[in-house]
Amino acid sequence: MKLTQLHIEELYKFTRKHFVEHYDVQTELVDHLANDIEQISKETPNISFEDARDKSFKKFGIFGFMDVVETKQKQLSKRYAKILWKFMKEWFSIPKIITTLFIFSFFYALLDFKINENIFLIIMLILAIIDVVLAQKLIKKSNKRFKEKERKYMLEEMIFKTGSVNSILIFSNFFQLSTFSDSFTSVVGKCIFAGLVTIVIIYSYISLIVIPKKAEELLQETYPEYNIV
Repeated sequence: MKLTQLHIEELYKFTRKHFVEHYDVQTELVDHLANDIEQISKETPNISFEDARDKSFKKFGIFGFMDVVETKQKQLSKRYAKILWKFMKEWFSIPKIITTLFIFSFFYALLDFKINENIFLIIMLILAIIDVVLAQKLIKKSNKRFKEKERKYMLEEMIFKTGSVNSILIFSNFFQLSTFSDSFTSVVGKCIFAGLVTIVIIYSYISLIVIPKKAEELLQETYPEYNIV
């Protein structure tokens, strides 16, 4: 059996029907299914396309495509982490190290000057609100992007959605920690707290602004077939 373009389209629909929403994972599965269906048809010449497809699908076990999706997710999570780490390291090199030191010094000074706790919390609350607003804008942009393109890649969703969610979670947890800022009275304690604030701010900036701006470039590096629409 020689598969036609119509057969290939049907396989894409089949993967979507079985809860595979990312185009890159769909493509890998379609390639696998197509090759296996052709092999099955050689062994059983009279078998129909649907029966060969279902026979191939059964080989994935009771969880279907879930294991493949999970494996791909782990693989691309590592890819995203490497991208994030790459941009994080840039903030500890010239000239960005100057900005990093300024942020650190600012929050260290706030603790050192022992400003009113309420003022400190207001500053942290403002930063948290900015973080949430930026994250929501990015998620809204990603929803529009996916709707217009009618397809999405797993790394693409990590760039536009996972990064936003992680940033909100990290900043919200850190905001709770900031309520205990008056506990960081020693030099070491102030350094640790100011350092953590600095890292969280840089992380949010990179995940919400820097990486999304580089999205097209990063996606083309990961997916040679990726086309800008």
